[in-house]
Amino acid sequence: MTKEKFIFCPLGGSGEIGANMNLYAYGKEEDQKWIIVDMGVTFADDSIPGIDLIYPDPGFILDKKDDLLGIVLTHAHEDHIGSVSHIWPQLKCKIYATPFTATLIKEKFKEKKIDISKHLEIVQLNGKINLGPFEIDFVTLTHSILEPNGLSIKTPAGLILHTGDWKIDPNPLIGKNIDEKKLKEIGNNNVMAMICDSTNVFSPGRAGSESDVRESLLKIIETKTKKIAVTSFASNVARMESIFYCAKKTNRKISLVGRSMNRIYNAARQCGYLKDVIQPLDPKEAKKISRNKIIYLCTGSQGEPMGATKRIINGTHPDVFLESGDTIIFSSKIIPGNEKKLYQLHNEIVKKNIEIITEENAFVHVSGHPNRDDLKDMYKWVKPKCVIPVHGEHRHMMEHINFAKEMQIPQTLQVENGDLIQLSPGIKPQIIDKAPTGKIYLDGSIGVNEDSLSVKERKNLSLNGYLEVTLIVSNNGRIKKPVISFRGIPEDEVAETFIFDMEDEISNICRTFSLTNKNQEKNLIEMLKQNCRRIVKAKTGKKPFTNINIARI
Repeated sequence: MTKEKFIFCPLGGSGEIGANMNLYAYGKEEDQKWIIVDMGVTFADDSIPGIDLIYPDPGFILDKKDDLLGIVLTHAHEDHIGSVSHIWPQLKCKIYATPFTATLIKEKFKEKKIDISKHLEIVQLNGKINLGPFEIDFVTLTHSILEPNGLSIKTPAGLILHTGDWKIDPNPLIGKNIDEKKLKEIGNNNVMAMICDSTNVFSPGRAGSESDVRESLLKIIETKTKKIAVTSFASNVARMESIFYCAKKTNRKISLVGRSMNRIYNAARQCGYLKDVIQPLDPKEAKKISRNKIIYLCTGSQGEPMGATKRIINGTHPDVFLESGDTIIFSSKIIPGNEKKLYQLHNEIVKKNIEIITEENAFVHVSGHPNRDDLKDMYKWVKPKCVIPVHGEHRHMMEHINFAKEMQIPQTLQVENGDLIQLSPGIKPQIIDKAPTGKIYLDGSIGVNEDSLSVKERKNLSLNGYLEVTLIVSNNGRIKKPVISFRGIPEDEVAETFIFDMEDEISNICRTFSLTNKNQEKNLIEMLKQNCRRIVKAKTGKKPFTNINIARI
């Protein structure tokens, strides 16, 4: 007989940091019901020109959408909700989120001109929902954003805890403390497996508290006598409140700079947070405030080209500027992969004689993810039979497994995107199959596959440049002098000669074809393309993306 199975399957976020998307299923193979936990994005680097966002390929769950009961969101970071508005139109299922996350989800769909209100279910903090065979209990945690939740997921086959992103902050400043009591209660109910955050597993001790960062920031800001800019992750509302607090304590006004900073501020206010802070000024108004009485809180802490910080330093921001003697505080972590562009920005700041303060020379940031001592406490409270690390690269996940073994966790399992893991009471979780996985690139407003023609062509263009040849052919088959243009091909004293060589080659090739015969056009175009590229390669070392046009008059 076919028995009911409880299945866990990560489609994103296992073997990578970002693009988190996890599936759970329960039932007999021919009648399984599914839920999705989180739908995130990751950010593209310079190796994929023209692409900003990347998210997991949802093809596997799209095939099962008739059996999909809903999308459950743990918190509002982009690596957990960033792809919801891109994937949901293909699913059209219910979305479940706590109030702050739901507010940001509404904004995302509003930008796409979709009214999501009928499909969005708001779950109160520590609330419960029942989706078919899944009893899902939201557990309040602490993290670097408002309303982070773990999920206790119970089926007839047993109970698991999906932690989402978390840390143990004894004084989170805004939002509630981690619900230790509830976690212990869950731990008393025989947790088969804990699917757990691995981001900071290499870091000893504890992640630290936002209250400690606030005290340190205040001490730093109190010593400054000129203009101050602070850049941080916009989503960290506790850090935002700390800058408001520091502004008030030092008798300064505050101005929010950057679209996402204002968006998060407004969403937090809408949900009842940040009620007692001073009123921020519009950057246009802030220009009127004396230099020693203003703090700017800016986006762009990772050196993003269009972030407010980069534009301020480059002198292209219309309302905010810094000058010699001012101070900028990077109250954020340098995310691996961003070092080059951030250090370049730091050097620009130093050259302008602006004081720069970062996590490298002052205590201005704490992580939102659990260090080793935080993990120890979570193990002790939840008492899982098995730890399944996620939310990390392979090296993080393997270290998490080694650490869990040191802490005497009975079982561990290393997984990667696409693994179908069966969860059964009394039996070690095991990989039973593999689901197809991949990545979707958001190319403009269209999601394309990794091997899409548009991405391949753009990579080719970025590496080799572009060559275009237009032949104008008269009715009697004669051609005028070809029109040759190019972009991104290196030019020096040989540039003119490769144009002349190409004109001669084109004339020679055209003599071998009957230009009055349209049937020969395809072969003519292919031969011209190959020979023109060959000439450019010989002269410049580049094989440009080449386009041949034949215009008949």
